Amino acid sequence: FQFLKAVVTPEFLLILDYRNLNLEHWLLHELATQLAGEGQLVTYSLPFEFRAIEAILQYWISKLQGRLNTLQPQILETLEALVDPKLLSVDRSKLHILLQNGKSLSELETDLKVFKETILEILDEEELIEELCLSKWTDPQVFEESTTGIDHAEEMELLLENYYRQAEDLANEARELRVLIDDSESIIFINLDSHRNVMMRLNLQLTMGTFSLSLFGLIGVAFGMNLESSLEEDPRIFWLVTGIMFLGSGLIWRRLLSFLGRHLEPPLPPHVPAVLKKSQSAAGRMETKSNLKAETFGLSRSTLTNQ
Repeated sequence: FQFLKAVVTPEFLLILDYRNLNLEHWLLHELATQLAGEGQLVTYSLPFEFRAIEAILQYWISKLQGRLNTLQPQILETLEALVDPKLLSVDRSKLHILLQNGKSLSELETDLKVFKETILEILDEEELIEELCLSKWTDPQVFEESTTGIDHAEEMELLLENYYRQAEDLANEARELRVLIDDSESIIFINLDSHRNVMMRLNLQLTMGTFSLSLFGLIGVAFGMNLESSLEEDPRIFWLVTGIMFLGSGLIWRRLLSFLGRHLEPPLPPHVPAVLKKSQSAAGRMETKSNLKAETFGLSRSTLTNQ
């Protein structure tokens, strides 16, 4: 594979340039027990090359699954903070985190694509599947079992298909996150437009109120020009004029607000997609799917062996 270079023989597994890939922990603590048949491999009863290939496939699937499990909660948490309709502005630090997570998600999607294409190339060529069954051509006992009913090529195909389906499920989960990021970008812009419209509406209402007060304030201006009239002699005129000013200003302002309400309906808050809730349990579902696929592969292999 492009991720890891290895040479598989009927008796040995040679990992090339393992130090640059930081595989020491896997080599010392997991791989040895898996090849010895003490791990959780479903091919423990098959020849050595089956366990070697499954150990490599299992390692990379677990690595890809771990990367997805790390990215998924970070992306969901960031998106929930960004699409909150109560926020009046977008946090630039959250956008930077989302950008970095988006780049990591793109790298994960590329690695999953290469992993799937590599397995698919082998599945499309029956000769390659036959060549992977090394013990069939070197061990007389294995060759005899192959001729009497145990088809090792079919076992190898089932093994590859099992991990191909797991990679396909991981790719679907990554694709859901990508779609969620794209949808959330639209929601962020809708939120900003909604808050901008609210501020413009408030500004328009205040402008209408100022206009109403200014219009009836002309009455007070008329009485403040120091021109003599008979109205100044009546002490009740001050309260009458003041009441008319406030009452008229209020009536005109309410009239303008009614006109504004008929022609400019307030925007509804944007709908947040339900994928956020669905994706929160994706890691648990993904682990359950992997276990079910491993059990299905084991049952299929046992049925074929009995046949």
